Amino acid sequence: MSLPAPPRSRVLAQAAFETRLLLSNGEQLLVSVVLPALALAALALTSVPDLGAGRRVDLATAGALTLAVVSTAFTGQAIATGFDRRSGVLRLLGTTPLGRGGLLAGRSVAVLVVLGVQVVVLGGLGAALGWRPGAAGLALALVTLVLGSACFVSLALLLAGTVRAEAVLALANLVWVVLLGLGVLVPTAVLPEAVGTPAALLPSGALGDAVRGTLVDGSWPWREWGVLSVWLAGGAAAVARWFRWEG
Repeated sequence: MSLPAPPRSRVLAQAAFETRLLLSNGEQLLVSVVLPALALAALALTSVPDLGAGRRVDLATAGALTLAVVSTAFTGQAIATGFDRRSGVLRLLGTTPLGRGGLLAGRSVAVLVVLGVQVVVLGGLGAALGWRPGAAGLALALVTLVLGSACFVSLALLLAGTVRAEAVLALANLVWVVLLGLGVLVPTAVLPEAVGTPAALLPSGALGDAVRGTLVDGSWPWREWGVLSVWLAGGAAAVARWFRWEG
């Protein structure tokens, strides 16, 4: 009788499967790569909307990277997990040696791998348009993107694990559209105060402002990291409490 593979091997195998699934899905590629690339080109080559102080291509690239995180870590994961939950895939995988924790870990690793592909693609496009980030700022931005991904994955799982799949599809896409103007592509500082102040406390605003701050000014976004950490902790606690594997 053969023994199951070690936990690390099971997680990596699941992550590889999830990564192939994400990269082979045309709709996922559209949302995670094509739309952020189009947003980057449009923002960098036009003069509207106002992106605040700094080189426009730098601000546009930061916004596109933020959009990539929201698209993959939140919208894509929420929809995929919601329909896997409805079809019973989550319940079945949770009873295998992989386990529920291994399944979630594998999905999280897959998101980071896809994020790496997005950074390369969008970074290359930004460089072609004139983006020249400093090494220190780029390192800080990568830390921010990973933290933001973890935050949005937790929120995606919360949505997917508590709402019916059809509602998840509608809500995830609606949230994606709304967040575009709440710090993802446009800095919260240039929004009207009544909108910008609360937007800066949302994960979208915190992530967008943090990525822009690191890539444009090379600054340490302590405040934004704090906001993202609070949302991550709250989202993870809510998932642990209310996530349903069937439904």
